[in-house]
Amino acid sequence: MGIGIGINLEFVRHADKPFDYGAQKAAELGYEYVEPCVATGRDLLAEAGYYHMLSMEEDPLYYKDLLDRLGLKVSGLSAHSPLMKPEVAVPYLTQAIRWAADIGAPVVNTDEGPKQPWIESDEEAFEVMRYTLKRVVPVAERHGILIGLEPHQIYTVRKETFLKLLDLVPSSVVKVNYDTGNAFLAGNDPVEYLEAVADRVVHVHAKDIAYEHAEAERGKVTGTPVGCACGEGLIDWPAVVRVLRKAGFNGVLSVECGTEDQAERSIQYLKKVLAEA
Repeated sequence: MGIGIGINLEFVRHADKPFDYGAQKAAELGYEYVEPCVATGRDLLAEAGYYHMLSMEEDPLYYKDLLDRLGLKVSGLSAHSPLMKPEVAVPYLTQAIRWAADIGAPVVNTDEGPKQPWIESDEEAFEVMRYTLKRVVPVAERHGILIGLEPHQIYTVRKETFLKLLDLVPSSVVKVNYDTGNAFLAGNDPVEYLEAVADRVVHVHAKDIAYEHAEAERGKVTGTPVGCACGEGLIDWPAVVRVLRKAGFNGVLSVECGTEDQAERSIQYLKKVLAEA
C-alpha cells in the first residue's frame, strides 16, 4: 500500500460545514482518505449542518456508500474518549469499534484524556486505564479493529509513560496514532519521539506547527486541535517520512489543519515529500 494521504474533517469545522461538504471538498482536493469524527448521542450543530461530527446513532453504511461514491476511504475514526474516565470510554469506544468495522476504518483513534480529579496518583491512573483497555481490547480483537493511542495528554506525550501505557494490556491491537504537532508542542523532538514508537504506529496525524504557535505554547500544552498547512511550520516532514518508511509503515498521513486553503497546500506539499523521500 505504501503511505497514503488523508485528512481529518477538522479542516471544515471553522467554516461551519457538515461532513458531506467536507468529504466532497477532500475528494476535490485529491485526498485518498478521510478521518471522520464520531460521537455518541446527537449534536444540534451537526444536525443543522454546521459541524462535521457524525453521530454513531446514524447508519455507518450510509456514510460508507457516500464515501464510496466520492472515491474515498476511511483512514481511521477520530473517537477520542478518555481512558481515565471508563464510565464514558468503555461504551463510547465499544460503539466506535463496531462503527469502524462497518464503515471500513482499520483503526479507532483515542487518548488517555485529562486526568480525573478523583485519581490520586500515577499508579491509580494506570490501573484505571488498564481497566478501560481490558474492557475495550477484546471488542477490538473480535472486530479486527486497531486502537490508536495518540500523544495528546500528560502520559502519552512522555516517552516512558507512553511506552508503559502501550504495554498495559498484552494485545496486538493496541497501537499508536502518532501526532507530530502534539509531540512537538509538548516539548519533544517529534522525529526522535517518533523513532521510539515507530514500530507501533498505524496512523499519523500530520499536524504542522507555525513558528508563532510554537512561541506561544510550546512546553505549556500537550496538544492542539489543528495546526498550519503541512510544510509551512516547524515539523521536518522528510525526516518523519524517512522514519516511517524505515519502520515499514503502510498507513495514512491524516492532515490536521484548520482551513480549506491549508488543506490544499498540505496535500500538494506532502505529495512532493513522498515523491522525493
